[in-house]
Amino acid sequence: MPPTPSSSTIAFVLRLLRTAVLRYRDRTLVALVLVVLAKLAVIAVPLALKAVVDAFGGARPALALPVFLLLAYATLRFLGTLFGEIRDLVFARVTQSIVSGFMLQVFEHLHRLSVRFHALRHTGGVTRDVERGTTGVGFLLGVGLFTILPTLVEIGGVVGIMSFNYSLWFTIIIFVTFAIYGSFTVAYTERRAIYQRQLNKLDSRANSHLVDSMLNYETVKYYTNEDFEQRRFSGILGRWVEIGVRNQRALFFLHVGQSGIIACGVAAVMLLAGHNVVQGSMTVGDLVLVNAYLIQVCLPLNSLGFVFRQARDAVVNAERMFRLLDERPEIADPATPADLRLERGEVRFEHVDFGYEPGRQILRDVSFSIAPGGTVAVVGGSGSGKSTLARLLFRFYDVSAGRISIDGQDLRDVPQRSLRAAIGIVPQDTILFNDTIAYNIAYGRPGASLDEVVEVARAAHVHDFITSLPEQYDTPVGERGVKLSGGEKQRIAIARAMLKNPPIMIFDEATSALDTRAERAIQDELDRLAQERTTLIIAHRLSTIVDADEILVLEHGRVVERGTHGALLRQAGVYAQMWQLQRQERELEQTEQSLAAPEQ
Repeated sequence: MPPTPSSSTIAFVLRLLRTAVLRYRDRTLVALVLVVLAKLAVIAVPLALKAVVDAFGGARPALALPVFLLLAYATLRFLGTLFGEIRDLVFARVTQSIVSGFMLQVFEHLHRLSVRFHALRHTGGVTRDVERGTTGVGFLLGVGLFTILPTLVEIGGVVGIMSFNYSLWFTIIIFVTFAIYGSFTVAYTERRAIYQRQLNKLDSRANSHLVDSMLNYETVKYYTNEDFEQRRFSGILGRWVEIGVRNQRALFFLHVGQSGIIACGVAAVMLLAGHNVVQGSMTVGDLVLVNAYLIQVCLPLNSLGFVFRQARDAVVNAERMFRLLDERPEIADPATPADLRLERGEVRFEHVDFGYEPGRQILRDVSFSIAPGGTVAVVGGSGSGKSTLARLLFRFYDVSAGRISIDGQDLRDVPQRSLRAAIGIVPQDTILFNDTIAYNIAYGRPGASLDEVVEVARAAHVHDFITSLPEQYDTPVGERGVKLSGGEKQRIAIARAMLKNPPIMIFDEATSALDTRAERAIQDELDRLAQERTTLIIAHRLSTIVDADEILVLEHGRVVERGTHGALLRQAGVYAQMWQLQRQERELEQTEQSLAAPEQ
């Protein structure tokens, strides 16, 4: 059972404090000392002011005494500000380091989560959750920590001076005001938290829709649905505005209530002080001192109310980030993992069953093996489970039954990093980073030189295209590679896989985005890449797999035929029908090309 938001929050706050105190204990200790010194200087300011007023109010004030007190008064005010600024400077590295540390932790955690989690998530919503969460962390560390402690020091010092020097009634009035103020603030802030959560949810929805719509802008234009998208987005924003107004209304009542409580407390204290001055039990300097302390208490009291409200909002903002951190990866490494020992490179699927969801089984009792350095091809209709084999071999999911092994080692017994380092893939749908062509090719082996990138680009028959571009290898490819055609993206994916140079290769319909001429040009390079490697080919075009050691035909998740190309043709079954149909399609395409040639 996942932890509740409150338990996550408590654990998170304790982790913050532990991180700040233990990892940065020297800076934190210096900052806390500066906090105390700053507040002591601020508390001493009214005492100096009282002495100045009383000195000037005497029958024959000595000139040296008021001048000294005035200089002390100015110095104390300056020291209060100076110590506070030095504290902020000292603690800045702590705050920035911890905030960036949490952002890195969330980033790493998101990459550890399973493919299933990322298939269901909304990218825009997740980024907003992380952004709000890290902002909340920064507030809790900085303003929260260094407002609460100094405020408590200041209030404690003021109440102590008032209790020691003046009537007990002053202390009673202040404590009653504190109690009413605190109770009202806590109760009303909790009521506001409902609106804050709704605002966060709507904000994430709005950002998710914005990102999703921008990523699919071509689809929006294909169907001229700009107005439809605008209406959907406007509906979310309209609800966001309505909840924001309700939240502001609740904030209005909170602020007015807090100010009213403080005003009543100030009025009661000043009336009592004025009465005492008239009675002669207090001097005018005492009245000034009480007034100064009241202001000094009310300001931090307001600060406490603000900090509590903002801290509550920060916790609410960070709740979804807490839940992200509490999300456990579906695919986990074993407790005592041992790296994959790749000796021969034999891959075995043994009686494998798998389904993405309960009640929707994709693979049923699939068994086959790929000999070291051998090639097995898998064909079948859409939805037959071909690409699922690649996902299971990468261990993006665990099998429901059976096992998958490499050189006799169950994939569940080896670290995911070690497993995936040994496998390369040319996927059917190539997604590129919004960076340069060189960066995307070099992603196959970070740190590769430009010469190595050019070498694999030549092998993938994409070098000539790249050099024809104005910026050549420094050409940005755009979001998800939108500036390139499907064939160009797939050639880059092939070059990237060549650069990784793994002992096991997967071609997941690697030439599906290429025309027949381009496919023939690059097939030799794919064959060369597959040499002396254990290779799994998931194919749509049967012409690319005629030399495979074994061909599997999948239907509804079951292997219905297997054998070499020649043997399957002799069986005159499903594979033979597919071959005949594709041969007719090729002949028709060649006829159309020959008819179009004289016109060119």
